[in-house]
Amino acid sequence: MDPTRTSFQAYLKFLSEAPNDGTPTVLETPLALSLHFDALATQSIMSRRDPDKLVLGYTRAMMAFLLLQPAPTRISMIGLGGGSLLKYCYRHLPNAKVVAIEIDPAVIALRDTFHIPPDDERLEVVCADGAEYVKNQEARPEVILVDGFLVHGMPRQLGSADFYAACHARLADDGVLVANFLDSDSDIPSYLDEVRSVFGDSFSISLSEDSCNYTLIAWKGARALPSLDELLMRARILETAHPLKLRSAARRLKQGKRLASDHTFWQKLAG
Repeated sequence: MDPTRTSFQAYLKFLSEAPNDGTPTVLETPLALSLHFDALATQSIMSRRDPDKLVLGYTRAMMAFLLLQPAPTRISMIGLGGGSLLKYCYRHLPNAKVVAIEIDPAVIALRDTFHIPPDDERLEVVCADGAEYVKNQEARPEVILVDGFLVHGMPRQLGSADFYAACHARLADDGVLVANFLDSDSDIPSYLDEVRSVFGDSFSISLSEDSCNYTLIAWKGARALPSLDELLMRARILETAHPLKLRSAARRLKQGKRLASDHTFWQKLAG
């Protein structure tokens, strides 16, 4: 049977049966598995052919941290979802310990469904509030990835000045914070004000590859963002090991530095 037709039929059945109360639900088709908190929003997609592939453009955009921190030894992730970012980092960054913090035990219960490896010395899944975890843990990750969403969107505490200050304090001295925002979130300008209050002007924000999300990248310290030529050189080297469009990410990172300070643009979004 045509897998495309079968997938469409599975999606129609899912639309008619999926709960809309925030319960994590899996849509299974011949080509992929996807995680949903309601019938309309997709939280994560896993390719059956390549379970570790980053299918969604925003997840590839978040990996642009490699341009600033190419060989982290510890990565903290707030939000597990279907484990796309966790699996990619675990596979492609073998010298890094990856810790995912997920508040919903029902999401964690789906880890086998999404082929998330069991915990070991390099991988740990923690059931906890991500904001509280960042405040209370002593580890100093070089990278913090924030991709925490509930059925109604990103929890407010993950966009607060207190949260960004805790991330800044927790990060290693050369650390990088990455956050995923929905492009429809009218609170993005206020998030950026809170980021600026903590990181100063050391951040960039740009649309992801699929233009459905904004990717924030903030770096600790007042060092300037490398030149575009330097970022493109780093991207070419990294692309030999990473199946990512890092040269495009480098350009977005530079463009996003200018966009971050375009107050007129963000005022229109908020309005």
